[in-house]
Amino acid sequence: MKKVAFYTLGCKLNFSETSTIARMFEERGYKKVSFSDTPDIFIINTCSVTDNADKKCRKVVREAKAISPNAYVTIVGCYAQLKPKEISEIPGVDAVLGAAEKFRLLDLLDGFVKPEQPQVFASEVSEANSFISGYSMNDRTRTFLKVQDGCNYNCTFCTIPLARGKSRSDTVESVLVNAREIAATEVKEVVLTGVNLGDFGIVEGRRQFRFYDLVKELDQVEGIERFRISSIEPNLLSNDIIEYVAESKRFVPHFHIPLQSGSDKLLKLMRRRYERQLYADRVAKIKELMPHCCIGVDVIVGFPGETEEDFLDTYHFLNELDVSYLHVFTYSERPNTPAIDMEGAVPQKTRQKRSKMLRSLSHKKKRAFYEQHVGDQATVLFENDVENGMMHGFTENYIRVTAKYDPLLINELKQVQLVRLNEEGYMEVEEPELVYESH
Repeated sequence: MKKVAFYTLGCKLNFSETSTIARMFEERGYKKVSFSDTPDIFIINTCSVTDNADKKCRKVVREAKAISPNAYVTIVGCYAQLKPKEISEIPGVDAVLGAAEKFRLLDLLDGFVKPEQPQVFASEVSEANSFISGYSMNDRTRTFLKVQDGCNYNCTFCTIPLARGKSRSDTVESVLVNAREIAATEVKEVVLTGVNLGDFGIVEGRRQFRFYDLVKELDQVEGIERFRISSIEPNLLSNDIIEYVAESKRFVPHFHIPLQSGSDKLLKLMRRRYERQLYADRVAKIKELMPHCCIGVDVIVGFPGETEEDFLDTYHFLNELDVSYLHVFTYSERPNTPAIDMEGAVPQKTRQKRSKMLRSLSHKKKRAFYEQHVGDQATVLFENDVENGMMHGFTENYIRVTAKYDPLLINELKQVQLVRLNEEGYMEVEEPELVYESH
């Protein structure tokens, strides 16, 4: 029995796809092992969002060869689609598979016999036109359920359409089948994932469903305690979705909504499909119906043409907005994107300074959001994440909680009182024994 190990770089969607590929191996009789357990085969799933994808890929390959020098090393994922020849030249790589080929690797690489020269299977991204469903099963607490892939938006900074192709989705019924399979396990929380999640519903080239339809159907699935929406574009986060989540049995009050810039000038240069007022309206609507809702924001700094005034527009807009945390991305030039040829490149030092300012703002926002909830009752899903005798978990509105470790509470949803924010930025439960069930 050959042993196979997996390593995933990048997003939740990549994790769900790695798990899907791993199950394919197990169904064919391979044994899944940890990365350090001298595997016969390594599958490395790559990302292309940041400019250090190459460095990360090379480092993981080096580690793989150090652990198991004669192992067969296969690279898949977004970076493999964008730079297949370049990756094939990394010492130790045996095969590279693009977006249309990665789910067929067991057939394409039959037997995983090391070739004299690296094999490359990477067709044009337009060939990646079918939807392959999947979900992660990396731990028993939560799973990432893939419902959508690809993107039709073509933002000027983004390589994802080049790496994953056009927007396409699972059917509602197929998603429900996967959700019911997950419900039969110990998993308590499902995170819905996709490249452009709110664009769910394009099947075989035409729109057949809306994301709202999927949300309503999933809310009826018995056996799953929580559904969480991973990320959704502001122009696709409609009022009916917000209103439904506010009354939902299972969808939690947490939205992650990409903004990218608080400057309308920059949003236009980025080819985003909204202006900042729409974003502000979405946040206001959420907070009107769910004052306790957690709202996360993606923002890019240092985009070409971003002046100091533009950046300060973004800073002040976010400072005044009732959001809970920021994911700050420093703009990096990506080949084959329109932005790389734009005028007004921002110096690296300026990009770093602006990133630091927004990360400080994020820290302030997150702390303020946590402090608003001191004294509240909340439901925590405790995870198998134990550190120095303490366990951790998240409330429904994404506040990270720490409590004294109790094995009986792992993967359990428990009512707690949030009483104190500690120096590490976690919310403490003053008397952990209060969350125990009485007998």
